[in-house]
Amino acid sequence: MSSKVIQKPEDRDSRPTTHDSQLTQSAGPKSIKLFEKAQRVLVGGVNSPVRAFKAVGGTPLFIQKAKGSQIQDVDRRWYTDLCLSWGPLILGHAHPRVVMAAQKALREGSTFGAPNPREFFLAQMISEALPSMQRMRFTNSGTEAVMSALRLVRACTGRNKVIKFAGCYHGHVDALLIKAGSGATTLGIPDSAGVPLAWTQETLSVPYNCPEAVEEAFARWGKEIGGVIVEPATANMGVVLPKPGFLKFLREITSRYKALLIFDEVVTGFRLEYGGAQTAFGIEPDMTCLGKIIGGGFPMGAYGGRKEIMENVAPLGPVYQAGTLSGNPVAMAAGIETLSLLKNKNPYAHLVRLTTWLANGIRERSLRFGIPVQVNQAASLLTIFFTEHVVTDWESAKTADTQRFGQFFHHMLGQGVYLPPAQFEAAFLSTAHTPKDIEKVLQAVDKAFEKITSVWEKKRPAVPAPSRSKDVSPRRVPTAL
Repeated sequence: MSSKVIQKPEDRDSRPTTHDSQLTQSAGPKSIKLFEKAQRVLVGGVNSPVRAFKAVGGTPLFIQKAKGSQIQDVDRRWYTDLCLSWGPLILGHAHPRVVMAAQKALREGSTFGAPNPREFFLAQMISEALPSMQRMRFTNSGTEAVMSALRLVRACTGRNKVIKFAGCYHGHVDALLIKAGSGATTLGIPDSAGVPLAWTQETLSVPYNCPEAVEEAFARWGKEIGGVIVEPATANMGVVLPKPGFLKFLREITSRYKALLIFDEVVTGFRLEYGGAQTAFGIEPDMTCLGKIIGGGFPMGAYGGRKEIMENVAPLGPVYQAGTLSGNPVAMAAGIETLSLLKNKNPYAHLVRLTTWLANGIRERSLRFGIPVQVNQAASLLTIFFTEHVVTDWESAKTADTQRFGQFFHHMLGQGVYLPPAQFEAAFLSTAHTPKDIEKVLQAVDKAFEKITSVWEKKRPAVPAPSRSKDVSPRRVPTAL
């Protein structure tokens, strides 16, 4: 058996690609030296595989501090950050009020292993924003939230099978680390060493945005399917929006077969708008998984749903789940302050305007330089796919040119713009980003596209006009591409 362990399904972020060594060595000497030392004590020198830069080549930057929209590496170079720790920092790095709230809580005690008032306050805020979460349980990560939610779904329905969508990532849960097969609907095949085949055979993988495949799965295994888990707008194969009616269809078919609909809003929760994707799209799931933003930059997750479902969790019911640091007061304090600022300031329209400006600017430059790209946007998330094909699912996402993205990534890094170091990820904006930041990024895109064009001139394909996403207002996240 291969010893290769993959961070995400279909090996999309950790796969090595061929890169020019001179181009991809963007790291400074201190980062290079630290990475060499880190590999002696940390697996691969990192604590999450995508951070190793294998998808783009070169040595990862070691970051020593950050403020607002900017991060600084150990070589004292500053970068405009469009990764934002993969999404939690919607207020930017080290927001003063979040820092103060966390410091106050820390002075009072970092963890108690007992109930604390902040748990109730944050849970109440979340339930008011997402009414579908009548009851909830805090965890320490989105992965833990998903794992617990799936256990609960199986217990409540008495059915073992779960449908997931190819390209959607729900954490490193054994049953969900599967690759898509050749058919429209396939039984899960492990996509990581160490996952027994039997554990993934209860997971059905179907194409995202394909109601026909979901219908086929329910027609064949309907009495065995306990639930459907979906990113309502994906961020983990890059940003992909649901086609019109797709989420409504999932709501209808799960109700018809008495299965549960789970929205994985670890990324989209409090990101698309204050009430998350379910409010933006007007679809109420049976259960929701959250993470990232609700912790204000600290480790946190949550899962919740209707009262009658959640009361099956211990101590009220037979489904066991626990956590030593779950609900710790420091993370709760940061989460409360973050959600309070989002609710009171309501920055979502502003974030959409900034992101749309950036997305349109990239599209215009791609046309000018003759570089085929698709820019998919959902509120303040976007992905630049280096492909001439409209991206609506994992199969179309895979048409993206990962080598060209790697070149683009390093050209941008060399000009002080830090993107997520993988083609199939989402970039994020925050309330700390300013018009000057957007201008800087677009100037960097100009230079990056110019350099890429000079390298690829001889084999440049004809470029169709890229598709344009509609503008996104707080209560109108686009439901069509």
